[in-house]
Amino acid sequence: MPPKRGDAPGSPKEAIPVRDVLDGLDKLLEHRVRLAIAVLLSRVDALSFSRLRELLGETDGNLGANLRRLEDAGYLAVTKEFVDRKPVSWYALTAAGRAALASHVRALERITRAASLAPRSELSSELSTGGDP
Repeated sequence: MPPKRGDAPGSPKEAIPVRDVLDGLDKLLEHRVRLAIAVLLSRVDALSFSRLRELLGETDGNLGANLRRLEDAGYLAVTKEFVDRKPVSWYALTAAGRAALASHVRALERITRAASLAPRSELSSELSTGGDP
């Protein structure tokens, strides 16, 4: 009997549990702007709204909405103050935000490692074990 479409010689016949690997991704951090915010904030103590807007090139409304989603999830802390009589909002990644980012990055690493140019049998093994030896 010829192999089924997608089967490679020596590869396991059972389905690859890709869902398990994808479940490791954080839904909030799948959005490019929210991921970028978390990555930027992971490298500093805090950034102002205007600096985030400058770095990301987003509109005030879009940036504000994404910051609010992260804040509502407990990933960001915001501090508001006045500087030269102007309001300034400072954003910092919380411990929960750092943990979520680290977990998300580990999931991305498992996915990219599994999708590398490894033979299909190794890919199946990698996805099945989540990348653990």
